[in-house]
Order: sequence, then C-alpha cells, then structure tokens
Amino acid sequence: MSVDHHDLIHELPEHREKIHALKLDNAHFARLFDEYHVVTKEVEHLENTGVPVSDVIFEEKKKKRAQLKDQLYTMIVA
Repeated sequence: MSVDHHDLIHELPEHREKIHALKLDNAHFARLFDEYHVVTKEVEHLENTGVPVSDVIFEEKKKKRAQLKDQLYTMIVA
C-alpha cells in the first residue's frame, strides 16, 4: 500500500522559504515543526506496517497531526 507523505514541505511547497526561515528564527515554530514530523512518522509507520493499533489511538494521532499543521500554517501565513 502506498502512503502519501505528509511532511510540511510536501504539504505546503509554496511556503518552503518561509518554513525554512521560521525554523531558524522562531524556537516555538521549530518545536512544533519537529513535533509535527514525529507524529507524521508515527502515523505513516502505522499505515505502512499494519501494526495492530486501536482505531482510537490511530485517530488521535491523526488529529494531533492536523492540529499541529493548523498551528504551523497559521504561523507561516501570519
């Protein structure tokens, strides 16, 4: 099964330069960016390997990823 990658650069390629600048200049953004990618890797790992996990846990991870992405996007377009 092919899984779409949800790293922030693939999700928001038009904001590549702004993302890079924020990672360097904004510690809060950098922390959220790192957390987003950790959660994304966890979700993609679960999708790729078919490791048994409850739907509740899987959905919580996906919701967390969406919340982080929303926060990051808000900072990017501000």
